[in-house]
Amino acid sequence: MKKLFALLAVAGMIFTSACGTQEVETEENVEIIDETTEVEAEEIEAEEVEVEVEEEETEETAA
Repeated sequence: MKKLFALLAVAGMIFTSACGTQEVETEENVEIIDETTEVEAEEIEAEEVEVEVEEEETEETAA
């Protein structure tokens, strides 16, 4: 019985040394959730248009 336990211990050590340092590559998938509502999206778009108009007016007055 002692020999069986010794054999299992040696087999366990060999298994651990052979498979213990194996590197596992994992692929991380990150999902981006856009939580803006339609109203917020329209407000953001309106602000962007206002900024563009102001920039164009500034360029025209500078010229």
